[in-house]
Amino acid sequence: MNAEFIQALAQIEKEKGISKEVLIEAIENSLITACKNNFGASTNVKVIIDKEDGDVSVFSEKKIVEIVDNDQIEISLEEAVEYNPDYGIGDIVQIEITPKNFGRIAAQKAKQVVVQKIREAERDVLFNQYISKEKEVVTGIIQRESKGNVVINLGKIDAIMAEKECIPGETYTTNERLKVYVVEVKDSTKGPKVYVSRTHPELIKRLFEQEVPEVHDGVVEIKSVSREAGSRTKIAVHSNNPDVDPVGSCVGHNGSRVGIIVHELKGEKIDIIPWSEKPEEYIAAALSPSKVVKVVVDDQHKSAKVVVPDYQLSLAIGKEGQNARLAAKLTGYRIDIKSETQAKETDFMALDDKPVNPFEQFLEQANLDNEPDTESDTGLFDEE
Repeated sequence: MNAEFIQALAQIEKEKGISKEVLIEAIENSLITACKNNFGASTNVKVIIDKEDGDVSVFSEKKIVEIVDNDQIEISLEEAVEYNPDYGIGDIVQIEITPKNFGRIAAQKAKQVVVQKIREAERDVLFNQYISKEKEVVTGIIQRESKGNVVINLGKIDAIMAEKECIPGETYTTNERLKVYVVEVKDSTKGPKVYVSRTHPELIKRLFEQEVPEVHDGVVEIKSVSREAGSRTKIAVHSNNPDVDPVGSCVGHNGSRVGIIVHELKGEKIDIIPWSEKPEEYIAAALSPSKVVKVVVDDQHKSAKVVVPDYQLSLAIGKEGQNARLAAKLTGYRIDIKSETQAKETDFMALDDKPVNPFEQFLEQANLDNEPDTESDTGLFDEE
C-alpha cells in the first residue's frame, strides 16, 4: 500500500461517510489475523499502518523475562538489550517481522475490508433513512405481487406489504403510485426490511395530517379511529381552538379535503364525528348517520343503552351490524341499541328510573348467564 491508498481512503470517507481511522483500524485488525495464521495464533502481533504514506509494518510484541518459557511471546533481557540498552525486566519489546511479500497480502486484505465496510455503511445509511419513516405515510411504486404479498419500491429499497395488510378487494397494478403506512423497519445482514400497510388505522390519521393543515398543526386533534379497511371508517375529532370547527376543517369546502382521502382509499366511506368528553353525546354522535333519542351510560361497565327512532334502527345498526360495531370500537363502550317501540315493550330503560331490588337483580343476572348469546339479534355490540 502507498500514499495513493491513503488518498483513496480519504475519498471514501468524504463520499460514504466512513471515517478513515475506522477503515485503517479495521484493515490493521484483518492483517493481524492474517499474520497469526502465518506465525501462530499465540504470537503477539501488532500491525501499524502509516497514515501519511500508507506503509505497513508488522511487529511481534514480546515481554522481557528472566527465564523464557515461550519464545513466541517472551524474550530474555540479554536479547532485549540488543534492541535497546535501556530495556528492563517486564518491559515490552517490539520486533519488526514484516514478511517480504506482505505488501501484496496487505493490499488484498485492505480491499476486502474496505468493500465490506462500504457495504455495512451503505446498509446503515439506508436503515437510518427508513427508520425515520417508521409510523409515517410514504408514497411508493408497485413492483409486483408475490405469494399474496405486494412489493412496493420506496426509492432505494423495496418494501413488503403482506396479504393481511392489503385492503380487501383492492387491485394493485404494476408501476402504479400508492400511499402506504410504514408499520416497521427491521435491520438485517442483507439490509433493512421495510413492512408497510394499507389497512392500518394510523394510515387514516396520517392522511388527514397531510391534507388538513389544522390537523397537521395540532389545532384539530384526531381522538380516535375505528376502521374496517375497504368499507368504512369513523374518526372522532376535537378542536383545541373554540373558533375552529373540527368536522368542517376535516371535510373541507364541498368535501374537498376528505374527498382526496376517500379517493386515495379507493372509495372507502369516512364518517367524521365530533368528539365529546360527555359519553352520552359522544356515543350519540358515533352512531351517525342515525338519529338518537336517548343514551344511558354505565361508566363502571363501559356500556351504554341507546334508543333510536323506529325507522332509524336498521340505519343505527348498519349493514351486518357495521355502524354499531364501528361506533363501539370508536368510543370504547359496549352499545345496546333498541328502537323506541322495542324499548317501551321491553321496559328497556326501566332500571335507570327506579330503585333496584338486589335479590331481583341477582335472579335476573342468573337467568341472563344461562341464556344463549344472541347479540346479533338484539342489537348489542362490543367495542372489540
